[in-house]
Amino acid sequence: MSDLIHIVTEEDEAQCLPVSTHIKRHFQLSSRLRGRIKREKLVYLNGEKVDGYIIPSAGDEIKICMPEESSYFPPEDIPYDVVFEDNDLLVINKPAGYVVHPTHGMPEHTIANGISKRMIDSGDKFKIRFVNRLDMDTSGLLVVAKNSFVQDSYTRQQKADQVKKEYIAVCYGLIADDFGTIDAPIGRPDPAKPFRGVTEDGKPSVTHFEVLERFCPPGSFYDNITDSMSESNYPFPKGFSVVRLRLETGRTHQIRVHMMHIGHTLVGDEFYGGECLPLIKRQALHASDLSFIHPLTEKRLDLHAPLPEDIQQLLSLIQ
Repeated sequence: MSDLIHIVTEEDEAQCLPVSTHIKRHFQLSSRLRGRIKREKLVYLNGEKVDGYIIPSAGDEIKICMPEESSYFPPEDIPYDVVFEDNDLLVINKPAGYVVHPTHGMPEHTIANGISKRMIDSGDKFKIRFVNRLDMDTSGLLVVAKNSFVQDSYTRQQKADQVKKEYIAVCYGLIADDFGTIDAPIGRPDPAKPFRGVTEDGKPSVTHFEVLERFCPPGSFYDNITDSMSESNYPFPKGFSVVRLRLETGRTHQIRVHMMHIGHTLVGDEFYGGECLPLIKRQALHASDLSFIHPLTEKRLDLHAPLPEDIQQLLSLIQ
């Protein structure tokens, strides 16, 4: 994990500030992390451990080492592609069909188990912190912070709308408008059930969409897909739309709920009523693009994950 470094300036020296104040001013650390750094004596001045009350001079180097942490999950060989990795971040292209983190209902076979194996194989050691989440059957970019500084920075960027997330989805029906915004609050109609919906007392939720392509197969397409279905009893709007979606908010199932709300349920989304034709075995939703500022280098990362094979096969079927 990278160290945090600040070189004391002449302006700093003129103010006669102690090291502890420099840390508060120049490093955006949570109070919890600052307390741990102090307890574990992880602050260095010109390479030597130093107490917070010492007043540095211009040109001095203040360095903070991140505390050592680790996670342990039973290692498993879970398939995923690494899109970006350095000492502080790991970004993967998550395959569909895997829960991100172990739960009571899914205690193993998760992405966390796969990352645990990767750490063992590489000799790396860090606490697994997922800073964004994807549903089990949503594929695409998933970000892991290797220390709490990176996690906190990403969270601040999200709140400041500096993180840009884009998804690709295939939905039922021909969306009339090329561009649009869905501004509808999302809540739980029944608190005892995981199903989400647009509710008056829900949390503000905003999704922007752009139609990339529209496909309108002939009537014979529906007959050929299944013997039990004809064009006359097909329950969804005819045709299909491929859309790019950008989120302003990050509610659970937001894209799936919003697309259902406007009458264009995602293909394959059985949970929200979209399972009809056997075209794909999960909701056709992929987290394709992610852009944010690297907390250590302060350079913007623009990351992309190509469409997975099952969505490509879906597109070839409906064209």
